[in-house]
Amino acid sequence: MSNPEVSLVREGHVAVLTLDDRARKNAMTVALGDALRARVDELREADWVRAVVLHGAGGTFSGGGDLAMLERLRALPPQETEAFMLGFYARYLSVTTLGVPTIAAIEGAAIGAGLAVAMACDFAIVDEDAKLALNFVQLGLHPGMGSTYLAPLRAGSIRGAELLLTGRRFDGREAARLGIALDAVPSADVVPRAMTLAHAIAQNAPLAVAGLKRGLGVDRVALDRALAHEAREQAISYASADLGEGLLAATERRKPVFTGG
Repeated sequence: MSNPEVSLVREGHVAVLTLDDRARKNAMTVALGDALRARVDELREADWVRAVVLHGAGGTFSGGGDLAMLERLRALPPQETEAFMLGFYARYLSVTTLGVPTIAAIEGAAIGAGLAVAMACDFAIVDEDAKLALNFVQLGLHPGMGSTYLAPLRAGSIRGAELLLTGRRFDGREAARLGIALDAVPSADVVPRAMTLAHAIAQNAPLAVAGLKRGLGVDRVALDRALAHEAREQAISYASADLGEGLLAATERRKPVFTGG
């Protein structure tokens, strides 16, 4: 299996980042996160970039967390798991450190932590038939990747809580109605629509746009507080029998039977 990559293509003042581990549907691994953070670091030093589009190769934004990684984490002491998760979040949420607007172009699926990364961008353009879910609890896992901050921020406190507590699947049309996405369009139009928006932003005065980004971007204090809570709670989840059942059920393609243990 080839190593995950994140490609960077320049189109005028717009940078296009593409998550590419298509064999695993761009599952969120340490290696892919490292590749993304390296590209983000590169863009922070680039004086030409005024907007960034983030999407996934192979017609999928991200299938979510790597189940094999979750299984391995179950063997670690809670303190190590908590520290690992904070570092893991930081790799992918490095996109929030960019000083220019970011746009997620979501084709196919964006599941769990994958959807959280898309919500961490300033805008999302989504395939109207996309398969979306914050399905952590359906695996027996507390939500992570900032989703407990980002879902209420984008969808509102009540609807965001409902998406987190049920873990239900929804499509791109509903994502747009909820405010998670700016627009829902046919799959073939997702990247072109995202690029049109990026170029419209990039043609404006960079200093003014940067000031707006600072004012309208995520609240770092609130996000960091949520991440700290999520890492602690996920460490508890990793030690639970419920997560073991959730992972086994996912492998066996059946509904899990949770006991609260």
